[in-house]
Amino acid sequence: MSSNSLAQVEYVVRTIAQTAVDNEKEFGDLDAVVGDGDFGYSLARGFEIVLQDWDTYDRADIGTFLKKIAVVITSRIGGTSGPIWGTAFLRAGGKAAGKSELTGDDVVAMLRAAAEGITARGRAVLGEKTLLDALIPATDTIEQAAGRGESPADIARAAADTTMQAAEATKALEAKRGRASYTGERSIGSVDAGAMALAIIAEQIAHGWPAD
Repeated sequence: MSSNSLAQVEYVVRTIAQTAVDNEKEFGDLDAVVGDGDFGYSLARGFEIVLQDWDTYDRADIGTFLKKIAVVITSRIGGTSGPIWGTAFLRAGGKAAGKSELTGDDVVAMLRAAAEGITARGRAVLGEKTLLDALIPATDTIEQAAGRGESPADIARAAADTTMQAAEATKALEAKRGRASYTGERSIGSVDAGAMALAIIAEQIAHGWPAD
């Protein structure tokens, strides 16, 4: 990433928040196929607060900023989504503590930490039809693209493409975690709502990535 890393992180977080709010119904409909349908509502209500209080968050460094966002998400998003998404932001923020600039390696470390936090909080692993099935492949793509020296915009596009492919691939999986797991084999044939939400968010991030 460039020396304007904080601005890029702000862009990513704001895009996540706005996409969650704008796609409340779609995310809820995805969840309703095999879940209780509250995913879109819960996510939107929490990220509405993130947007509402946007100018108040401490931006002393990237880690501090992300940790402040994590507190809001954890406390304002209902159900299991709050702890899961809040933990992801908190763990990512921990890897960015004291940093105002990020390298590609830093970004990968932050995403790996987020995935590890989700694994610990949700007791889920790759292949169990959760958002990890999109997040981990996306992180792998980012690591590979950054290693080749690609631009942030190109990395964002590659990550979005991978995330969508991975989210679509969750159709073949049987849910092992969350409310969807109660449906057993009936969960096969539909995408995981969290994974697809991540894919839609990644697409919006890539689509509007600021010019380098």
